[in-house]
Amino acid sequence: MNQRLEEMKHRVREGYHRRWRQDAVPDVLAECEAENLSWSRRVARLTRRMCEAEQPVILPDERIVFTRTVPTIPPIYSPDSWAELTRGHTLHELGPISNICADWSMVLSQGLLGRRQVALATRQRLSGDPEAVEFLDSAVETIDAVLCLAQRYALAAHQQGREDVAEMLSRVPAHPPRTFREALQSLRLLHAVVWLSGHYHVGLGRFDQYLWPHLQADLEAGRETFQSAQELLAEFFIALNKDSDLYPGVQQGDNGQSLTVGGVRPDGSDGVNDLTRMVLRVALETSLIDPKINLRISPDTPLELLCLATELTRKGLGFPQYSNDAVVIPALVAHGYDLPDARDYTVAACWEFIIPGKGMEVVNIGAVSFPAAVDTGIRKALGAGEDFDAVLKHTGDAIRQQLDGLVGAYRRLLLPPAPYYSVLMDGCLEHGRDLSRGLKYNNYGVHGAASSDAADALAAVKSLVFEQRRISPGDLLAALDANYEGYETLQRLMIDDAPKVGNDDDDVDGLLVWLFDAFATACEAVQDSGRGGCVRPGSGSAMYYVWLARGHDGMREPVVGATANGRRRGEFFSANLAPASNARGRGPISVLKTFSKIDYRRICNGGPITMELSDAIFRDPDSVRKVAMLIRTFAQLGCQQLQLNTINLDTLLDAKAHPERHRNLIVRVWGWSAYFTELAPEYQDHIINRHLYSLR
Repeated sequence: MNQRLEEMKHRVREGYHRRWRQDAVPDVLAECEAENLSWSRRVARLTRRMCEAEQPVILPDERIVFTRTVPTIPPIYSPDSWAELTRGHTLHELGPISNICADWSMVLSQGLLGRRQVALATRQRLSGDPEAVEFLDSAVETIDAVLCLAQRYALAAHQQGREDVAEMLSRVPAHPPRTFREALQSLRLLHAVVWLSGHYHVGLGRFDQYLWPHLQADLEAGRETFQSAQELLAEFFIALNKDSDLYPGVQQGDNGQSLTVGGVRPDGSDGVNDLTRMVLRVALETSLIDPKINLRISPDTPLELLCLATELTRKGLGFPQYSNDAVVIPALVAHGYDLPDARDYTVAACWEFIIPGKGMEVVNIGAVSFPAAVDTGIRKALGAGEDFDAVLKHTGDAIRQQLDGLVGAYRRLLLPPAPYYSVLMDGCLEHGRDLSRGLKYNNYGVHGAASSDAADALAAVKSLVFEQRRISPGDLLAALDANYEGYETLQRLMIDDAPKVGNDDDDVDGLLVWLFDAFATACEAVQDSGRGGCVRPGSGSAMYYVWLARGHDGMREPVVGATANGRRRGEFFSANLAPASNARGRGPISVLKTFSKIDYRRICNGGPITMELSDAIFRDPDSVRKVAMLIRTFAQLGCQQLQLNTINLDTLLDAKAHPERHRNLIVRVWGWSAYFTELAPEYQDHIINRHLYSLR
């Protein structure tokens, strides 16, 4: 990066932009109460007042502008009114709609004035429908608020003598952008207002698809060079990092600012272009936690692109995350998605697959705890003197019971109206329907968490209790109850002598597959999810690798104590698809072979194979190509998703002891990356204890 961009990055990391943050918060609640506004109009008023409260900030060296100055989202209902409004319902996470993806291509192509015209035409057509009229009026109010914010920025730019910025903001986001810079500026403002409206985990979708035509036109016309365009993109990426401390998540950095590049177009043709590669290069240069990069690949992806992506992996940022089109697209079609839509998938905040503009899907309604289900199966069968088939039967019953509990709660789901977000989605303005009422796809997603620990526990019981009879059922149950205190020899048998997931061992891998098949069968048996969609099972863990081991306020999932793979109470489970923390592995190829056995046509909510690579492997000049070949092998074996994290154990230990020395150390946590020193101690410890692999 050039000096200007280096200075911008430094300012962001030092929090220079925070000096403009205001202490005052708009009192939206008072006027909502005074005017007795409906829910939809309250949300629209929130967007309007937040836009009005923003103070334009334009620094002399900025070419793409917007700095958030109002850090707090004010309430629109009093606590008592909110309790009454939501009584008897389930709210998803914090309440507001989150973790979906707008149709950025459509919005950029129409501009906000185009969307406004659509809303007004529909209003005239549906003038006899009070609900539609109220929604459309609310949507128009939010459009006008964004347009007014852009004009105030344009005026501020003019007053500062920044006519380039003033001219740009007098055009976008009102009109379709004419240049790559205008497209980035329009996206920056449109995206930021979603956050200002109280939403979170706001993704950027298939970035290289909808922005490539603007860049291509600039390059062909000579308005931009590759270098100048790359600088604009770097500035856009840096800007996305300004407010990461304001965005809600389990930990700072868990903000869902992700984008997807690569893959096929809706017509099935190759969508990789020069912007695909530019995104990877710029992410490497900026080396910040946002945006999180997802790369769609296939078994035929050129090694050149995989090597470029591997250079980014080598940096240790925890991305790109890889998704295999050859597996993901057929799985989505099998779950009811039209083929062109399935081909147009993007990746949500972590790893779930969603369709831009067409999905009002809730991709994380909770997790089925495989270890808890297996523990139930073991205790019931062994306590009753039954055989291993009974262990599996009781485990399957427990999986179904957990799933039924999660889905049952979400049959009472209450989604708040989202007039501004609806402006950005397909069909909402055209049909006079808020997106909270549903879009083309309205499915749920459930995580199948800690699968390796659970399969290892089943394998240990099958091998050591039933086949070899080296451990009696009574001793195992007593050891579990005692958290292995006084049963250390038995614990070592479970850890050292039982087969483990990750070694391409068909016996234990078969139990892993059985767990996911039982999970998929339970999901497929759900007749009514409550919103007209299906329940998609996934293989990710999200934060549940911690929560299922130690508990968390408000969670519905069961917490399990000591487990039959030798794990003690409170010890973390493995994250996503990875060997258990106490398992000895043969290496990355065996891990890929193990997890390739899962039927991903049925397990389609995402969840990556997760590997930690020692940074020592990159000391070899040929190492980048070797890792790229590993990624190609992942795709050729028919795996679904892959996450490679490069770490140095000594660096992590020093960062925990001396955080002031490592402020910029970035790590992958689960589906997102963060600064290591900003994480809570339990997440730091888990990252330190993860497996390290080497390539030979």
